[in-house]
Amino acid sequence: MIIVQDILVSDDVVEQQFICNLSACKGACCWEGDYGAPLEPLELPVLDSIFEEVRPFLSPAGIAVIEKQGKYIRFEETGEWTTPLIDNGPCAYMTYDALGIAKCGIEQAWKSGATDFQKPISCHLYPIRVEKNEELGFEALNYHEWDICSAACELGKKEQVPVYQFLKSALIRKYGQAFFDELEGAAAFMASNAEPTGSD
Repeated sequence: MIIVQDILVSDDVVEQQFICNLSACKGACCWEGDYGAPLEPLELPVLDSIFEEVRPFLSPAGIAVIEKQGKYIRFEETGEWTTPLIDNGPCAYMTYDALGIAKCGIEQAWKSGATDFQKPISCHLYPIRVEKNEELGFEALNYHEWDICSAACELGKKEQVPVYQFLKSALIRKYGQAFFDELEGAAAFMASNAEPTGSD
């Protein structure tokens, strides 16, 4: 475990390797799972304010669910806010591109310049999951291993890209450049200590 600016970072974030391989998984993380994308409290009013700009990038089914359930819902088992789902399957904000690959409608709106909000930070940070305990002031970054991402793990190993490097822009967006620089330095220190030393 690494401590960076009072945030606990799992060794797996540094040691495991990962690159999203959308041609293999088709963006399955957008439709697999028991609930939608976790949302931070500050993201809720953002989704309220940008919905009309995002609407043209959503599917008719997604729009219908959002209009019925709301732009976000509370997941009872954890008490956290999440995006709603279409028939307990895909995220309501999910859409498909011409190749049948799942895309985030919010991110497509961002890429087109319709909004300055890229997408929920939990999606941007995946496969890192943030665990918080507000009472204790505890925050930890853990690597979430999921079988649907096996192709991403294989590609990451092939290209030798650690999880934290793959998620550089997301980590900087969430925690700032200084945090990433410190994490990168800690990773380099760990790597140098892990290298076997030759005998004289």
